[in-house]
Amino acid sequence: MQNNKFSMSGLRSALFSLVAITCLGVATPSHAQASFPNKSIRLVVPFAPGGVTDTSGRLIADSLSKKLGQQVFVENKPGASGNIGTAQVANAEPDGYTLVLGFDGTMVINPHVFEKVAFDSIKDFAPVGKIGNAILILVANPGLQARTLQEVITLSKTQKDGLSFGTSGIGGTPHIAGELLNQQTGSKLAHIPYKGGGQALIDVQGGTIPLVFTAVAGAYQLIKTDRVIPIAVSSRERAASLPEVPTFIESGVKDFVVDSWVGIFAPAKTPAAVIARLNKELNLVLSDPEIIAKLNTLGITASPGSPEKFGEEVKNDLAKYGKVVKAANIKVD
Repeated sequence: MQNNKFSMSGLRSALFSLVAITCLGVATPSHAQASFPNKSIRLVVPFAPGGVTDTSGRLIADSLSKKLGQQVFVENKPGASGNIGTAQVANAEPDGYTLVLGFDGTMVINPHVFEKVAFDSIKDFAPVGKIGNAILILVANPGLQARTLQEVITLSKTQKDGLSFGTSGIGGTPHIAGELLNQQTGSKLAHIPYKGGGQALIDVQGGTIPLVFTAVAGAYQLIKTDRVIPIAVSSRERAASLPEVPTFIESGVKDFVVDSWVGIFAPAKTPAAVIARLNKELNLVLSDPEIIAKLNTLGITASPGSPEKFGEEVKNDLAKYGKVVKAANIKVD
């Protein structure tokens, strides 16, 4: 009887210890998530300082710092069209303290145009939230004998070598937009890649090339001073800054929507509670009229929303642009 009592006592003690250890193991990470953040957060921008992506990232980082009560500092990690910095975050600790500023070029186009990238846009990341869309626009030299999208398409088909369109480089969203237009309409637009959109805009003004696909922000002043002619914008709705310019859909190309988006991602397996907190504060930032106005000056329309909705957009664009890249045989060495 004594041995039996001892066994029962020992069993109860062991069970108590097991429950205590289990509860302790659960409580520790839960407590860490509840107190998130309790130190500074690193936002990796996989591009050099000074561009629109970097500027938008710094604007959001500053505002998030105030909301979260901890500094969100930007760390630039440029290289390989954003692949290097993005891959670094894919391998970071999934605790919410290392994030990456992702844009469509890196997350849904690079995986198709580069022979190999060191990350999987779906499996290696947890979407935090979308910051916004940068609307693209097709503009023309004032001397081009076309003023509407249908006139551009028709004229391109009469040219032996097609009509040239300049962009900021091979595999960028403007390049994809031009190739998608060819595939959907049978137009003959020939891509001319530049090392940045600025020189392409200079050349379209001077007549070196007839067309340029670029961001609305870059072309806005040129349009307002009649140095280039706006043909159409790539968004579903007209751009607020250029309400007189029709969309591609209005111009007769069904479902033509190419939004160059930017957003925030965390490494995969980051706790859901941490993602929810970051998303909540990001959406509050994006609802601030001052932030909305500042993003508008960068050509970005603020787009608050859920991580799930943003994740679906990433998946859809990854599939959509993969087909365009394959059909156009776009490759980056």
